[in-house]
Amino acid sequence: MSTFEMQDRVARADGVPGGVRESKRRATHRRITEEGIRLFLERGYDATTLDEIAAAAEISRRSFFAYFKSKDEILLTWQRSGWEDLLAEVRLASADDSPLQVVRHALSRRMAGYETAQLKAIARVMCSNETLQATRFSAFAEQEKTLFEVLYERWPEPERRLALRLVAMTAMGALRVAVERWELPDNQRSLEQLFLETVDALAASIA
Repeated sequence: MSTFEMQDRVARADGVPGGVRESKRRATHRRITEEGIRLFLERGYDATTLDEIAAAAEISRRSFFAYFKSKDEILLTWQRSGWEDLLAEVRLASADDSPLQVVRHALSRRMAGYETAQLKAIARVMCSNETLQATRFSAFAEQEKTLFEVLYERWPEPERRLALRLVAMTAMGALRVAVERWELPDNQRSLEQLFLETVDALAASIA
């Protein structure tokens, strides 16, 4: 299963109003994302133009802006792939479960679905200039915020609010550290392994 197959949950037209239109829109969004990523990997981010992405996705340049504000949003789409599924998993967790363990499991499941070679290649693209790196870390901050909001939605007791904020910060911080270790030139381990090791080491240190 590819990254975008994980992300894509195309609406079916089984009597659902607007189903066909939404299905087409999602398919186009996915096609632009896949073609953009392919071109970034082949030519480099800076060398790839919006016109080339639009042509590869078989849309006009004007249509491109109906889906993305800029080409860096294509990379954000990739980074956020599967995020809604992860949040849905957290929402369905038992109230008796440990929030940190729920997030640990959900994040590790998400990482296990990626192809390492593709993931590393895209990560190199996202580190290719300062603007992209800033965009990348901004996305991490946004994900931390939404994760906390969903955790508090699932465990809404006011007295748990601070602890849940720390869970979100811990999980996303562990992810960032794992990503940094995983991107090292001599690393041979999977991102999932590094994340689990990082979050478990942190959990053990504060137990």
